[in-house]
Amino acid sequence: MSSAKENYQAAKAAFAKTFEKHLENGVEFLSDNVWIDPEVEIAPGAVILPGCILRGKTVVGAGCVIGPNTLLENTVVEAGSTVNASQCYDSHLGPDNKIGPFTHVRTGTVTGAGVHLGAYVETKNSNFAEGNTVSHLTYIGDSDVGKYCNFGCGTVTCNYDGEGKYRTTIGDYAFIGCNTNLVAPVKIGDRAFTAAGSTISKDVPDGALGIERGKQAAIPGWSDKKLEKYVAKKEKLEAERKKG
Repeated sequence: MSSAKENYQAAKAAFAKTFEKHLENGVEFLSDNVWIDPEVEIAPGAVILPGCILRGKTVVGAGCVIGPNTLLENTVVEAGSTVNASQCYDSHLGPDNKIGPFTHVRTGTVTGAGVHLGAYVETKNSNFAEGNTVSHLTYIGDSDVGKYCNFGCGTVTCNYDGEGKYRTTIGDYAFIGCNTNLVAPVKIGDRAFTAAGSTISKDVPDGALGIERGKQAAIPGWSDKKLEKYVAKKEKLEAERKKG
């Protein structure tokens, strides 16, 4: 018998014992299509959906719903939180969080109560106070975020300049506009706004609007010549389809 087969059979037998232990303890499963390391702790009443992998010193609190298709590694998920189709490493997620789908929670992420990290959000080495909303398509790294902040789509903390990592600090009740670049080190004050499409490289005081945009201009007729060949090609294809 090959060592690979022996290892697999040993792991399968160990998992069967772990799975049975959690079933007897009141953890709810819809399928045994999961993997749970022996040292993982899961509170009674938590739901583990198919496709989940729970590794290392992961702890899942009461009333949590994990999955489907979620990886937790050395991560604490406090009571009442959901983690859907996401990957979390070496982090601590507070109570009543909503994580996912498709969220990448990287090492050193700590969240307070009621935080939402949504679709295609990535976090790393950052602290989020209670009530933060980061709905989609955002990167927050090396940051300290106050309570009840809202992040618009496409926000990026620019934390690395090729040599060093720098932190971003965001106060309570701040609103970060869509497609804002926060160039660390930088501080956004309490109740401050950043205008959509801004690259913020200087501190924004409490209650202020941070805005950095070039003046919009229109050059008449510029695109007519630029797109002349492209439009002709598409019109030709359209005419050929109509004839066919």
